[in-house]
Amino acid sequence: MNDWMLFLKGAGLGISIAAPVGPIGVLCIQRTLKKGFLSGVASGLGAATADLLYGSLAAFGALWLGTQLVQIQTPLRVVGGAVLILLGVRAFFQKAQQAATIKNSQGLVGDYLSTFLLTLTNPITVFSFAAVYGGLGVSAEDAGIWRMALLVLGVFFGSITWWLILSGSVSLLRGKLKPLFYTVINKAAGVVLTGYGVYLIVGIFIR
Repeated sequence: MNDWMLFLKGAGLGISIAAPVGPIGVLCIQRTLKKGFLSGVASGLGAATADLLYGSLAAFGALWLGTQLVQIQTPLRVVGGAVLILLGVRAFFQKAQQAATIKNSQGLVGDYLSTFLLTLTNPITVFSFAAVYGGLGVSAEDAGIWRMALLVLGVFFGSITWWLILSGSVSLLRGKLKPLFYTVINKAAGVVLTGYGVYLIVGIFIR
C-alpha cells in the first residue's frame, strides 16, 4: 500500500467516524444555525482534534495510556453527561430571534474546547482506532512512524472535511429560515443533547 493510498484510507476512516449524527453533529448544526459557519467548523474541529489525539495513541502503541483513561471512565462520563445536559437545556430555551443576530466569531474558542473535551470523555475510542488499524493491516512496527503519521493525518483530514461540508451546507440555510424553524431546531437539539447526557450518566449504573 503506497503512502497516498494509506492517507486516503485514513481520510475515508475520518469521514466515517465524523459523519454519523451524534451529540457533536447536533451541536455543529445548532451552532451553525445560531452563530454561523465558523462556529460549526470550530465545533467540528474540537471533536476532530480529540480523535486525532486518540488516533495517534492507538497508532503509536500508547494503548497503556488509553487503558489508564478507561480506569477513570466513570467520572469522565459523568462530566461529559453533565455538560451535554447543560448544553441541551441552554439550546432548548434559546430564543429563536437570537439565532440570526449573533456574530459568527463569537465564542469560537469555547465552541472548540467544548467539543474537544466532550470527545475526550470517551477514552474507549482509542481501542476502536486500534481495532480499525489492525483491520487495515498496519502497525507502527511494520509501517514505520512516517506512514502511521500519514494514516493519522488522513483521519484528521477526513474528519475536518466532513465538518466543513456539514457546516457549509447548514450555513447556506442560515438567515433564510423563519423564526419558527429556529425554535424547532433549538428544541430538538436540546432534547437530543439532554438525552445523550442522561444516557451517558445512567449508562454507568446499568452496565
